[in-house]
Amino acid sequence: MSEQTNPLSRVLRKEAAVFTGFLFFGLVLLPVLVWFVGKAVFGAYGGAGFAEFYGTLSGKIRSGDLVAWFLVLSPWLALQVVRLALFGWRAAAKM
Repeated sequence: MSEQTNPLSRVLRKEAAVFTGFLFFGLVLLPVLVWFVGKAVFGAYGGAGFAEFYGTLSGKIRSGDLVAWFLVLSPWLALQVVRLALFGWRAAAKM
């Protein structure tokens, strides 16, 4: 079976693309949103602005801090929770 017609490889490529997109969102766009919301709710960040906030966050990501990784992966994890809920809903409807 060729690579083009293998359904498993298509699904894996699609899921890898979805994961990459959500990882990009979590690494680049989500910290910007967190910083702006934090600034609006709590006031100025204790450091020198967004650059220091992002530097601190990326340092925690590189050191393997689980909370930082959870923040970065949270958009993808939310998608997986929605998918699992829909799967359960559809399975329950068939019963």
